[in-house]
Formats: sequence, C-alpha cells, structure tokens
Amino acid sequence: MPRPRNPGACGDLSARRARQEERLWSAEETAAYLGIPVATLYQWRHRRIGPPSYRVGRWLRYDPADIRYWLDTQKAA
Repeated sequence: MPRPRNPGACGDLSARRARQEERLWSAEETAAYLGIPVATLYQWRHRRIGPPSYRVGRWLRYDPADIRYWLDTQKAA
C-alpha cells in the first residue's frame, strides 16, 4: 500500500535538493553575474572585503547563495 505524501515535507526536500544540486561558480561566472572584472574579485579576496569564496584544488569557487546574500548585505550597508 503506498504511503500518503506529506506536501510540506516534500516541498522542503525539493528545496534542499535544488540547493545541493546548484553548482559552485567560477571567478569568471561570479564576475559576470556581478558585472565586474575578474581582477576585482581577486583584489577583494586579498583585502578580505568581497564575497566568501572557496579553494577547490587550485581553483577559486563561489557559492551562488553566498553571492546573493553578500550582495543583499551590501545594499543594506
């Protein structure tokens, strides 16, 4: 007999899956999203004033959710 679905739990699960499946952005993709040169991202990272970033091997990666949150906090400041 099939289990009844819980619509609330299903919605939470799909949101979590969507979050997990969203890939990290490269510096080039992040710069394009923000409309700035890639060099600016590297300067911000060096000065510790830009959005959070991650080193994945030798590559610099950005979480799109972190970029959106950082952008929102810049608007408020």
